Amino acid sequence: MSSGESGPPPRKEQVLIAGGGPVGLAAAVELGRRGIGCLIVEPRAAVSTARPRCKTVNVRTMEHLRRWGLADRLRERAPLPASWSQDVVFCTSLTGHELSRFTGVLGLSPEGDRFPEIGQQVPQYVLEELLREAVDGLDACDLLLGSRVVAVRQSDDLVDVTVEDAAGNRSTVAADYVIGCDGPRSVVREQIGASYSGGEALRPNFGMVFACPELWGHVKHGPAVQYWVVNPSAPALVGPIDREGTWWAIAFGVDRETGERRAQSIIDGLAGRPVRADVLSTDPWTARMQIADRMRDRRVFLAGDAAHLNPPFGGHGLNTGIGDAVDLGWKLAAVLNGWGGPDLLDSYESERRPIQERVIGEATANMRVLSTELLADNLDDGDEAGADAREAAGARIQDTKKAEFHSLDLVLDIRITASPVISYGRSTADGVGSPGARLPHRFLEDGGSLYDLLGNDLTLLVLGGAAGERAIEDAAAALGVPLKTVRLPEVSGEGRARPRLLLARPDQIVAWAGDEVPDDAAALIDMVRGGAWARSPAPH
Repeated sequence: MSSGESGPPPRKEQVLIAGGGPVGLAAAVELGRRGIGCLIVEPRAAVSTARPRCKTVNVRTMEHLRRWGLADRLRERAPLPASWSQDVVFCTSLTGHELSRFTGVLGLSPEGDRFPEIGQQVPQYVLEELLREAVDGLDACDLLLGSRVVAVRQSDDLVDVTVEDAAGNRSTVAADYVIGCDGPRSVVREQIGASYSGGEALRPNFGMVFACPELWGHVKHGPAVQYWVVNPSAPALVGPIDREGTWWAIAFGVDRETGERRAQSIIDGLAGRPVRADVLSTDPWTARMQIADRMRDRRVFLAGDAAHLNPPFGGHGLNTGIGDAVDLGWKLAAVLNGWGGPDLLDSYESERRPIQERVIGEATANMRVLSTELLADNLDDGDEAGADAREAAGARIQDTKKAEFHSLDLVLDIRITASPVISYGRSTADGVGSPGARLPHRFLEDGGSLYDLLGNDLTLLVLGGAAGERAIEDAAAALGVPLKTVRLPEVSGEGRARPRLLLARPDQIVAWAGDEVPDDAAALIDMVRGGAWARSPAPH
């Protein structure tokens, strides 16, 4: 394992990852933990702390970080602990009237047994630095900084990748597979002839980071992870990066030139009074709702922003990309380690695309009502007209924005309904433990998580007095499929809601469930590993 900017890249790798942002690094962690050699090619020598970008690491991503042994390390580095606040506030300004409030937002509060890890508010660069360290600690991974992928050419057995360093020197790396995690301007996407479809918002936005230590002394609404400011001078979204006075803001409908010229007046409008502030960075952007027409060409795959883009409202973009990396990572590892069959890689797009499309739809819906749409007369007035206006605004906010901040159904409960490597059998309901759904979580008597017991590959969970699991174990052994068996006592009160046998994948998705072992256990294992035997139709 090596890390740094000097030296030529290796001549042959199992997997080459174009782009070392959070998605590319997550794919490398998923692969490297399974001993798969991978080269991550990243143009940036250092992670920039100028722009926080994504700030919500959701419950599902935290579950993966826990699986990688990184969840606690991320929380230790987060400038704001999860206990800081679980609120989103809508107000006329940070010193003005409160219009409405959501509590327990974005999975930042525990919900019994539903998940082992709450979400975490943290700037994207903190996560990225942690993932770089994790990759650096994996012997199978090489992180090549200061270089970029400029060309991709495929043959039947390999992919030849042209890599260019900062000085313009080029070399070729041969890889078994390539993952394009190189963002919206993806060279890999272009090289395989894929293209985005979808639209772009008409209205620009102006992001910035500013230092204003005095601002905390003026905030009337208490700690919050976000403050939505609704006033004509600064319809915007603002939140703290830390407790020392560093803030991020998005001014809606403001272009680059206006934002740079009016930055101080926008900050004063957010505050509701003049304040002393230093603008540390700016980030003009326009929301895009786009998805690649295909995410695979033979040995080359796309993930993250290279495959799909959505508005940031709801905090789903980076987290969806991490989901791509996890799905593709374990499947590539299974194939390269010899137990995954051809259908396993075919399942990547069929499983991920419906999720990506739904996320784009939900994020676009969240964007329909921003601070600009909530503007109304009299909101800051102290008379009866002001009180009536604020009451009406509050009702509209609760009606239109709740789904944005309480979206765990989107994060945790999406079921994969069409996959060649999930055995649906006769199951048609989205019940507990249904094939294609996330494995139902529960805490154990010792306080640990059920998820901590799962194996690195497939896991057979045996509940209570179920029997016959030996047939599945023997079938897995015969096909060379790694399988861990976990026997659990039946919990009082669970009744018959849960199947007695569940086959879980490394990504904690249920691949099969039943009360009895199927007649042909070998056919079941072969399907789940992506083999060539008979398929089970998905429910309609």
